[in-house]
Amino acid sequence: MDAPRAVVIGSGIGGLTAAVALHRSGWQVTVLERAGSLAPVGAGIGLAPNAQRALDVIGLGDEIRSLAAWQGEGGMRSPDGRWLSRTDSAAAAERFGGPLVLLHRATLIDRIAAALPASALRTDCPAHLVDPGVAGGRRAMIRTLDGTMEADLVVGADGIHSAARATLFPDHPGPSYAGFTTWRVVVPAPPEPFAPHETWGRGALWGSQPLKDGRIYAYAAAVAPAGERAGDERAELLRRFGDWHAPVPQIIAAARPEDVLRNDVQQMTRPLPAFHRGRTVLLGDAAHAMAPTLGQGGNQAIEDGIVLAHHVAPGGDLGAGLAAYTADRLPRTAAVVRKAAQVSRLMRLSSAPAVAVRDFVMTTVSRLGPGLVLRTFDGIADWRPPQPTYAAGTKDTPAEPRWAPAPEGRDVRR
Repeated sequence: MDAPRAVVIGSGIGGLTAAVALHRSGWQVTVLERAGSLAPVGAGIGLAPNAQRALDVIGLGDEIRSLAAWQGEGGMRSPDGRWLSRTDSAAAAERFGGPLVLLHRATLIDRIAAALPASALRTDCPAHLVDPGVAGGRRAMIRTLDGTMEADLVVGADGIHSAARATLFPDHPGPSYAGFTTWRVVVPAPPEPFAPHETWGRGALWGSQPLKDGRIYAYAAAVAPAGERAGDERAELLRRFGDWHAPVPQIIAAARPEDVLRNDVQQMTRPLPAFHRGRTVLLGDAAHAMAPTLGQGGNQAIEDGIVLAHHVAPGGDLGAGLAAYTADRLPRTAAVVRKAAQVSRLMRLSSAPAVAVRDFVMTTVSRLGPGLVLRTFDGIADWRPPQPTYAAGTKDTPAEPRWAPAPEGRDVRR
């Protein structure tokens, strides 16, 4: 009997993770990407321990952990350079079971895509969901430039402005503008070393983080009207952040105007009624677009892909599996969306008194202990996948590296 067929619309991080996980569980997988290549749109991405443990399921976790570059202290600063709070990389790794890994999106996409058969990827292939199908009944139908194709399962991983989501839930309003815009760039490291930091100003934010290859991933955010653009975004960064503490001006100076990416932030603070309908399921930004203030958008998409494959094993009850996926993922991602929106409201504060109070609270909390700062990620970064992984280990036979110890007596090593 032929393996059931899954079609993934979109080759972003979540779509590729789902494709690999489904392929490993026995599905015949096809990924349809409208772009001419898998070259990702974006610069850097941070993978927290929750996403790394999800990647353990498909054999990529240790490879990603090896790219961790943050060592020692980092933290939050004010534009004049004053430290508002400090966080130690070792403390974060101990609390959540692993390091924070910053890497280029292209690196992550390449690593995940390499785990798929080359024949599974079809670029330059826009796809439109025609019929979501019926679980236990008719198959789903997708239209491409070459005609129509049927699938036992369709995964809508087509991003914030998902056409698949609009087909499944036409009455949902979709994402809305979060009130601020972002810039991202990857540049060579400046000559003088610096501690990784995120700097909060009045209605603005800057982050400088090292990559394993010696480059710097920098990101910025600022309150701005939706759709506003500058003719030269590098010049716009200099206007907004050029008088902030070092190395912010040096990093901006090292960027080429054409390398600066700018995007307005969209979020879905109103959750969908479900993440599935019929034989079609949504994941990533298509299901739960969120502000980037927790750095969890891509992390949650990776979790989605792994949990989806866990619930829809070939030969099982697809309807029950998709319902279980929604039950697992919708409450969790809705909570992360809400928390990211709360943090973004703090970032958007622009009046001097409000910013002074915010900074005072940050400084006070940090002095009480770094663990209080890290609590923001409790329940997020400490997540573990529903299935055992090669990196789990046991009390008597710990795996290396031992990022995610398993309960005593359960042997989950390969």
